[in-house]
Formats: sequence, structure tokens, C-alpha cells
Amino acid sequence: MDFFRDWGLTLLIFAPLIGAAVMMAFPKTDESIHKVLALGTTLVTAVIGVVLLIDFDYDRADEMQWAVERNWIDIIRAEYAVGIDGMSLPLLILTLLVVPLVIIYSWNHFPHPHNPKAFLMLILVLHTGMIGSFVARDLVLFFVFFEVVLLPMFFMIAVWGGEDRKYASLKFFLYTLFGSALMLVSFLALFFLAGAETFSIVGLSDAVAEGGVSRNAQIWIFGGMLLGFGIKVPMFPFHTWLPDAHTQAPTQGSVILAAVLLKLGTYGFVRIAIPILPEAAVVWSPVIGALACIGIIYGALGCLAQTDMKRLIAFSSVAHMGYVMLGIATLTDWGINAAIFGMVAHGLITGMLFFVAGSVKERYHTLEISRLGGLLVSAPRMGWILGFISMASLGLPGLAGFWGEFPAILAAYNPANGVPVGLFRFYMVVAALGTVLAAGYLLWLLQRTAMGEPSEEFANNPEITDPNREEWIAWTPLLVLILVFGLVPGLIFNITDPAVEANISDCLSTDVGDDKASFDVGTCERDGIDAALADLGVAIGDGE
Repeated sequence: MDFFRDWGLTLLIFAPLIGAAVMMAFPKTDESIHKVLALGTTLVTAVIGVVLLIDFDYDRADEMQWAVERNWIDIIRAEYAVGIDGMSLPLLILTLLVVPLVIIYSWNHFPHPHNPKAFLMLILVLHTGMIGSFVARDLVLFFVFFEVVLLPMFFMIAVWGGEDRKYASLKFFLYTLFGSALMLVSFLALFFLAGAETFSIVGLSDAVAEGGVSRNAQIWIFGGMLLGFGIKVPMFPFHTWLPDAHTQAPTQGSVILAAVLLKLGTYGFVRIAIPILPEAAVVWSPVIGALACIGIIYGALGCLAQTDMKRLIAFSSVAHMGYVMLGIATLTDWGINAAIFGMVAHGLITGMLFFVAGSVKERYHTLEISRLGGLLVSAPRMGWILGFISMASLGLPGLAGFWGEFPAILAAYNPANGVPVGLFRFYMVVAALGTVLAAGYLLWLLQRTAMGEPSEEFANNPEITDPNREEWIAWTPLLVLILVFGLVPGLIFNITDPAVEANISDCLSTDVGDDKASFDVGTCERDGIDAALADLGVAIGDGE
């Protein structure tokens, strides 16, 4: 077990890459071999993840476990430093779940041009990049893994996408590359100004706390990270690449993009930007909250204007990720806990929506909402699945989507020290109105696609059938988890809360006063979010 603890996380990261290398030894005509190798690789990776999940000490979820620190690039003081804690574990497990399900779904659903070898190898490379991003503890290492996912997704859209795939893939590439460049500049500025002689997240955080970086410089550096991570989320107004990418991407690409890739941006905020630069985070939080609320309303109104089912789901991602960013903008442990839960819930729910949209496209050969209808008659099980995930997406209590949105809205009532309370209470009202719009566009989608009688064009069409074996295998785990996390949200909150508290600066702790909170980096003391919320008559401890 000592060997596994020393090398287990490294095996987890690079196992998909090893699988992709093995696939190169076989010709692309051996499709069965490539399917088995790809699925076997992701299952082996998932088994390592299960061992990690079992071995994880949940009483020490605030500490980095399975940690590895090795010299990597001495000349620039970059280290191979990886580890997991309560913040990264849920997102890591989500990644390990989604990728094998995508491969199972792909078994008989490979898009044109038919090339399973290249398609599956790209998925495995993506897998390594996503896992590495969630476990990296060094900024250079994080940047490398963050960039590894860029090219595979670009080629998935550019080669296997729809009619406008060249435009969508280039737009995705340029937007993401621009954000990454700003992020890298911010990392370099932080390294040189802090004088920490390390790119370690902990080392840089300590250097900033000791006064190694001026307040003005922190604000500018955080602004660069805000653009870099915000484009990846994507936040309004940097969101325009997302609807095009989702609409043109193959189903598998859309699922991976929605379920995992978007979370790299939000994870960057909670893992890197806020813990290292808490004072700058306070300055930028009103801007982040404003952009989050605009995204919530804009995304919802954009959904109501769509005629394509997949594009509607893409705009819904803009709205739902707005709730995640609102939780992050509060800078409280409650809000960030809600944000992490929202990342997982969005991954499960929106991933399922894109799965269903892809299957509808295969059966109807269109996603034009006005031409669809009567799914509950033609394929009743698929219609009920669409209804279930629509309810989850609009935030129905008892399903996972509720716990990603409601706590984030509630956290805005009492944000961290230095954050304008009145403004965030206004944001809370705006976000609450967004839930009404979400119910509107999702119920409208459900009514137009699932209810009523099939149109004459598709009546008695033998191609329109209920889910097949591969679809059931791929979808069932996601459907079950949407329900389980909705009924027992503590399965995630109990893991994330200790790690969030450990990573939130003491100076962000809320002191409830009249309508204002004070922020003093030098003298503030941590009273804890529980005590602050107790003054409001709200108890969140012990699952209450």
C-alpha cells in the first residue's frame, strides 16, 4: 500500500495516456480492439480512483492526501506536486465516472467520419488533462494539464463536428488560448513579485500573506486570473464560444465539455485565485457577482430564444454556471461549498441533457424544436428521462440541481468581510428570479419535445425507439446520482466543507453588523461562517 500511495495518483493521471500509446500499435481497422482498449483503460483508471476513494481519510478532508512532491524543472523551480483533498475529490470522481460512460455510449454511436481509433485516443488524452488539472498543486503543472485538454477538444469539434465545425472549433481554440495566456502571465507575475522561489500554490499563498506582493499588484494579477478562468467557465461576456462549440461538437464532445471541462475554470477560482489572493478577491467580488447575475438572466433569456435543442442546453449552461460563480463571489465557505456542489450537479445533469439530445438527433435527424414532439408517445422511456433531468436542471427540491443553486443564492445574503452586503442581497434577488426563467425555458422545451402527438413527419417512424443497451448503461449511473445527491447532499458537502474552510483566508470570515462588514487584512479574526449565519437565525451545521 505504501508503494500505491506513493505512485497511485501518478498512475491515475497517466494511465489514460498509456492506454492511448498502446492503441497506437494497432491499425485503425481493428475497431473492436480500440474500443476494448479505451474502455479497459478508463475502467482501470476508475478502479484506481475507487481505491483512492476508499483509502481517503474523510476526517482529514482538509489536508492533501496521496501527496507527491518531486523535482521537475529545477531551472524554473517548478515541481511535480500533486495531491487531493475534499475540494478536488468530488470533481476527480466525476471525471472518472463520466469518461468511461462516454466511451460506452460511443460503442455504436461514433460520429462521421468514422474513425474510432483517433476519436477514442483523443478522449483518453483529454482524460489525463482533466485528472491532472484537479490534482495539481504547482501552478506550472496546473497550466500544463489545463492546456493539454485544449487540442483534443479542438480536433473533436473540428473533425467530427457539424456543418459549422471549423468556425466553432477555431473560436473555441482562440478564446481558450487567449484566456490561458492571461492566466500564465498572472502566474509569472505572482512568482516574480512574491519572491517565493516556487510555483507551489501553498508557497505562493504564504508569500502573499507575508506581504510579498503589494495590494495593487494583487488586484491586477487577480484580474488576469479572472479573465483566464472566466473564459473557461465561461462567464458573461466571454461565453459566446460555448453555444457554438456545443452545437457543432459531437455528442461525446458536448458531454465532456459540459460535465468536466467547464469546471476547470471554476475550480481555478476556488483552488488558486481566492486562496492565494484573498484581498484582491474581495475587490473583484462585486464584479464577479454582477457578471454571474447577468449570465444567469442572459443565459435564461437566450434559452427562450433558441430553436435548436442542443443550443438551448448550451445557453442553459451559461445560466447554471452563473449560480456557481455567484457562490464563489460571496467568498464564504457556504457559498464555495454550494459552488463545488453546483459543479458536480451541473456535470451530471447537463451531461445527461446532451446525451439525450444526441440520441434524439440520431433518431429524428434534427434538433429543431418545432419539428420535434410526441417523444412520450414514440419513445416513452426517453421522454420520461428527459422530463426527469429537466426537473433536476430547473432546481426541483429532492434532485441534485437544487443544492447547487439554492445555497448559492442564500449565501449571497451574507457575503464575506469587505464585500458589499446590500449589493449582494440585490444579486440574490436577481438570481432567484433566474430560477423562474429556468423553469420557463425547461418546461417549454419539455412541452415542445416530449408532449403531444408526434408530427406527421415522424409518426410511426421505426427509427424513433426507446434507449438501447449502450444508452441505458451510460445513462443509469448519472440518473441515479442525480437522485441520490438530491436526497443526501451531505455526501458531497461533508467532504468539501473541511477543505473549503481550510482554504478560505481567515480575513474573509463574516462579522454580521448593521448592513456592512469590515475587512482588515492585518487584524481581522476568524469567527466562522456558522457563527455569522447563526446571527441570521440560520443553522447549517450537522446537516441542518
